[in-house]
This record gives sequence, C-alpha cells and structure tokens, in this order.
Amino acid sequence: MIELDGAVGEGGGQILRSALTLSMITGQAFCIKNIRAGRKKPGLLRQHLVAVQAATQISDATVTGAQLGSQTLVFAPKAIKGGDYQFAIGSAGSCTLVLQTVMLALLHADGPSTVRVSGGTHNPMAPPAQFLQRAYIPLLRKMGADLDIELLRSGFYPAGGGCVVATIAPCPQLRQLTLMERGARVEGYAEGIVAGLPASIALRELECVGLGMNWTGDQLRMRGLPGEQGPGNALLITLEYEHATEVFCAFGEKMVRAETVAKDAMHEARRYIASQAAVGEHLADQLMLPMALAGGGSFTADVISQHAITNAEIIGRFLPVAITLEEGEQRSTCTVRATA
Repeated sequence: MIELDGAVGEGGGQILRSALTLSMITGQAFCIKNIRAGRKKPGLLRQHLVAVQAATQISDATVTGAQLGSQTLVFAPKAIKGGDYQFAIGSAGSCTLVLQTVMLALLHADGPSTVRVSGGTHNPMAPPAQFLQRAYIPLLRKMGADLDIELLRSGFYPAGGGCVVATIAPCPQLRQLTLMERGARVEGYAEGIVAGLPASIALRELECVGLGMNWTGDQLRMRGLPGEQGPGNALLITLEYEHATEVFCAFGEKMVRAETVAKDAMHEARRYIASQAAVGEHLADQLMLPMALAGGGSFTADVISQHAITNAEIIGRFLPVAITLEEGEQRSTCTVRATA
C-alpha cells in the first residue's frame, strides 16, 4: 500500500488523478490522506469523485472513502477492462480532467474503449477540450497511442452541460519521446467563443488579439455556439509548430472586460513564444506521466510549475523513474530516466 499525503506541494487534485492513473496501470494500491488540502474547499468535489468512480469501474477496484467531501481514500485496483463507459459529473466540473485520469490507463486495457463524459468542457481551473485535441493527444500519438477526443457539446462554468467522447485502442507500451525544440511556426490563430452572450464580446477580444499579436483575417475566428450551450465565453490562442502545438485559454467573467480576457491569454502565449521552449507550462505537467510510462523522454518548457514538481514526486512513488527538472534563464528542461 503506497501512502500519499494530498497536502504536499501545491496540494490540489492532480495528486489524486495521477495516483489513480498510476495505480490502475501498475496494480499498486494506495491510500491518500488530506485530499486537496491546499484548496479553499478541501476534499473530493464532484469532478474528483467522478474521476474516482470512473477509475473504480474501469479497473474493478475496491475503494473506501469515495464520497463528496472525503479527504481520505483507499484505492485497490484489479485488471483494466476495455468497453463503453459513460460518466456524468452533474456540474461544470471538468470533463477533461476526468478523461485525463482514465485515458492512459485504458491504453493498458484488454480491448478498445469509448468514454463519454458530461459536465464542464470550458472552465478556468482545467484545460479546455481543444487543449487535449490539439496539444496533448497529438504528442501521445507520436508515442504510439491510438486515441481521439470529440467535443460533442460545449459546457461552460457554472452551468456545465457539455459532453466529450474519447475513443482509445490498447497500446501497452508507449514509445519514448524527445521534444527539445518546437520547430518552425506552421500556424497561429485566435478563436473568440460565445454561447448565449453578445457576439460583440468575442469580437472585442479578437480585435485586441489582432492588435497585440499583429494577426489579421483568418487568424481571428469568431465561434458563435447555440445559446443553450451557454452562457459562456472563452478565448483560445493556438500556436502550431513543426513538432508541437500549444493552446492558451482565458475565460470571460462577470465584471471583467473583454480586453482583459484577451490580454490574459496573450500574456501566456507571448511568454511561451519568447522562451523558445517546445511546450508551455500546462503541457509540461501533462507530458511527465506518459514519458515515465514509456521509460524515458525529455522536453523543454517555458515554465516548470509547482504543479509539475508535485506531479513528478507522485510519479516517482509508483514507477522506477527519475525525473530531473532543470531551470534555465529562458526555458527549463525536464528529463525522465528509468532507474531499473
């Protein structure tokens, strides 16, 4: 039984999600205490509970402590089973974070899988569905995985109501990946997304991005969604390079100007561009686990966050790998090496 403290590092839900994924794949049971101790509302929220329920169903696990608000959980998995799964968060909790918990595990299943998750697809505390589609999934494919994600319906905070479907084929051994350079720029564009809100909000965001990034025409794309998918607003900036694609996102909120939303997204995008790194802060965090499962790999990132440092520590509790994080003046380097 691996014992984990959910209060270490940034003390968020990533500790639980990574532990669930790694436990299913390695077959090692774990006990975690102080779940999400670093958050205003500690313990399991809806999206974390659904992630536990999804992992439990997929691996036929024995679980104690799987209740809303619980700060202690014991999880003991059995074999990972392929199949058709449906999970409903019942709030604007993140569909993408639930998917990230089970996708890598289902690569080790006994057959193909389809996973349908309903809830929030666009909220400020999680990667949007387009991040998985454009940034994360293509790199997993380079590592040999055969999987895809379809956004069926958008769901914004606080209403939710969105839906994503993932299809996953077995791939028990990922290939190692070295991603030190991002290569030449292929494309860059911004999308102003509105649902149940005036189009002028997205148009103002796009105008601000156009001025700030010197973009015109098809680089500034208006996306009007049906009103019943809102109310909600998101601004996405996608930077596609030869070897990697990054997606940066900011969300509209009450009493926050559209221009402020645009500047928030541009700040992250410009930081990434200036760093010359292969990946950004959030993709860096997500790449560590598949690289560890592959037995090695390396990448450069514009920022190594506390979130990533915590994730590296959790991975090291389940797998015989050493993760080295080296911070440089402009960009940082992450190296994953097998130790056994």
